Amino acid sequence: MVITAQLPPPREEFQDSAEERSARGRVALWAAPLLLALLVGGFGLTGPLLGRDELVTWDMVGRDTDRILATLRNVDAVHGTYYLLMHGWVELFGDSVLSLRLPSLFAVAATASVVALLGDRLFGYRAGILAGLLFGLVPAVSRYGHEARSYALVLLAASLATLLLLRALDRPRGLWRWAAYVLALACTGALHLIALSVVLAHAALLVTRARQDRSLWWRSGLALAAAAACVTPLALLGRSQAGRQLYWVAAPDGWALLSLPQELFASAVGAGALAALALTARSERRAPLLMCGTWALVPPALVWAFSHGEVSYFRGVYVLFTLPAWALLAGAGLGAARRSWKAVAAGVAALALLTLPDHRQMRQPFEHNAPVLLDYAAAAEVIERGHRPGDAVVYDRFDTWQLDGGVAYYLPRDLRLRDVFLTRTPAEIDDLYAVQCAVPDRCLREDERRVWLLTEGTDFPFNAIDPEQAGALQRGYTVKASTPVTGMTVSLLERTNAAGGVRQP
Repeated sequence: MVITAQLPPPREEFQDSAEERSARGRVALWAAPLLLALLVGGFGLTGPLLGRDELVTWDMVGRDTDRILATLRNVDAVHGTYYLLMHGWVELFGDSVLSLRLPSLFAVAATASVVALLGDRLFGYRAGILAGLLFGLVPAVSRYGHEARSYALVLLAASLATLLLLRALDRPRGLWRWAAYVLALACTGALHLIALSVVLAHAALLVTRARQDRSLWWRSGLALAAAAACVTPLALLGRSQAGRQLYWVAAPDGWALLSLPQELFASAVGAGALAALALTARSERRAPLLMCGTWALVPPALVWAFSHGEVSYFRGVYVLFTLPAWALLAGAGLGAARRSWKAVAAGVAALALLTLPDHRQMRQPFEHNAPVLLDYAAAAEVIERGHRPGDAVVYDRFDTWQLDGGVAYYLPRDLRLRDVFLTRTPAEIDDLYAVQCAVPDRCLREDERRVWLLTEGTDFPFNAIDPEQAGALQRGYTVKASTPVTGMTVSLLERTNAAGGVRQP
């Protein structure tokens, strides 16, 4: 990032007429990035199978409001706001893959518009529209615009809070402008607590402005205190649940921090291109560069540092909200280039082509579970084709997360299978994990002649499940057929008679 005292006046071909700025140009500023993000993000929206986290969303939003709130007291409180919003959405529009993912697509498209408006305020019209377009082309934006989780909404909330702060600074005495900022900031924290670290970027801006207007010290202090008061109860509850939810996240080493950009952008090429453009960002004022630089760099560094205690929080998706800052700096860098619009457009098109392989990867069928590949839909199809009335099912829950939920989602809703070893569902106990039979032999029924066994991997099916469950099944059933699908095996077990032969139906 290069800070210059004064930029040379732009050539006449880059100067917008007042009419363009007030009408067509102003609409294009927010509409062009929005349409691009919708088009890019909407392509292949329903292609990837639901991932394990998305299946948790489906499970949670299918519960009534009281059950959701009761569950949040036990686990996953940090995603509670998203679950409640999606519960209302699903009530209206159903739980198809398209319906579950559309809010995320709309959120990233709206974020592209907000990024453009931010760029216009901070670096000028040209930089703003370029920032919005570059944001829409980042592969990670499509990736999480395709996922039924809160991260796309977090992008929007953090960006909108920043824009509302700039509006509040336009009229520091405007109470409603500060109230809108507090509300957006509280929503950011309610959707994802780590995203509240965007406040550090806001603080960098506020400090520079408070030197000119000392009233901003107490005005901004009150605003930040109000936002903190709103999210403190959630923060305390989330902190108490962190160990249970994030026990599997490893403490990061130095290499993890260096490799974060590729994970954050979902593209090494995209990360390198935007970082290179960001380094050329220019502004007559120091504050915009300071704010965007703080937004882009400080939160990941802090999350890395705090991830060496009892709980690690270091995941690329948790700092996804820093992408708008990178897009803003890249837009400022590209906008400062003394080239024609055609040349700049060619550069944007080149970035789109270079990241095309990454966009294609984001739309692969199993990408939302990567690196674990599980074809829930194919497994459900095997059961649907071979199902007979009275069949039961056993899911591998020994060391596998959401295999049962994935297959159940893709099975027809009217196809009922008794879950043999399931004692209580997660919804019944206000949790994310089921309770299974303590004594598996007692859960088998003589009248269930056929049981479908779904296991992860391609090993002998009885080797993949709990040993006690495997023993109970082997004493009463034999494997009639096994059908491998990607990452899974669907086995049909048939009950044996006392002599060990298969009892004919």
